[in-house]
Amino acid sequence: MAIPEKEVRLVRKNFENSTDKVQDRIRIGNRFVDDFIFDDHQAADIPINALRVIFNIISQLSNEQFRPEDRPKQLSLFDDEFETDNNIFAAMKIRNSKISPSGSTKQVIDAYEFLAQFKMGWYRSVNAKGKEIRTFGGLISTPSYDQRGYTSFLISSYWLKKLMVIPEYNYVLYNLVYNIRNNKHIIFAIWLSKLPETGSSLKLETLNSKFGLHYRSANDFCFKFLKPAKASLDQFNTLSFRYHYRGDTIDIQPVLLSERTDNKALQQKENYTPITRRLRYFKNRYRLTDRQMTQLSYQYIHIFQTRELIEKAFKRFIRDNRLQKIRSTDYTGIDFLNKLQEYLILVYRETKMGELLPNGYPVII
Repeated sequence: MAIPEKEVRLVRKNFENSTDKVQDRIRIGNRFVDDFIFDDHQAADIPINALRVIFNIISQLSNEQFRPEDRPKQLSLFDDEFETDNNIFAAMKIRNSKISPSGSTKQVIDAYEFLAQFKMGWYRSVNAKGKEIRTFGGLISTPSYDQRGYTSFLISSYWLKKLMVIPEYNYVLYNLVYNIRNNKHIIFAIWLSKLPETGSSLKLETLNSKFGLHYRSANDFCFKFLKPAKASLDQFNTLSFRYHYRGDTIDIQPVLLSERTDNKALQQKENYTPITRRLRYFKNRYRLTDRQMTQLSYQYIHIFQTRELIEKAFKRFIRDNRLQKIRSTDYTGIDFLNKLQEYLILVYRETKMGELLPNGYPVII
């Protein structure tokens, strides 16, 4: 008997986090937010434990995420792995205690059942060669308990691409799903991270529809939903907001807490992290302008693997200068960046990825 097409699943890669180490912040791609969480501009009512699954999936994928404009070769590699045939999947497993810290088996089961059934259907994408690729399922498929204390599952290539290939994204604190118990407050925080600094003005009807709420007045929306959401984000997030209303129009403006005048201790901590200190060192010692620092800062701050490569390249740059009895500060501005880029290419090509994609090195200029 022929196997139904939707049952034929090819597992192309296994993502594992053997140390269970997580990032303080995760990068959520805007395409995933728009298509999965805010389909047709309306937020899905995703339960808190299902949100924990999503946050942990993104955390495990964090070292694999990339912007295609920065890593075009990575996009080609993704296409070669996952967009060559129908129903290609990746496998993953997450410790159950990360989904239900209380140890409730029912909460874990409910979370995975929700994500397996939510938006289940056929999805189509077109690969780099113009071939249409079809995938059946929801975000995850076939959750199972094949290892004690863990749940294993498959992620379809369609949704995996939206999680890994992130031309535009925003940071969200990983611990939000553990510190905030109201799922709508977390979904609101994800939406808030996408707002421009100037904020947005929306009608009560629009906000009710967006977040699945039914408040009769802007006053009710502000004081029954926005006020407790703000209290949660003020306590547990680095991004909160201001709000006020006029008639049935509600203004919402993001506020970065580290920039608030009443949060000087947090601001000082943000200003003196090891990463910002290191970037300040590069800027001052090698006389880099703000414009020259733009790409270097982005790569150093946001991409862990690139940060390690930059440090290795810099150490080799210093070592070679000492051997040649040259002061490293003889290189300043764009000359320093060009030299560092040369060493970055060298150390990148010594890596396994560099052997596969020799021209896929990060660009800091």
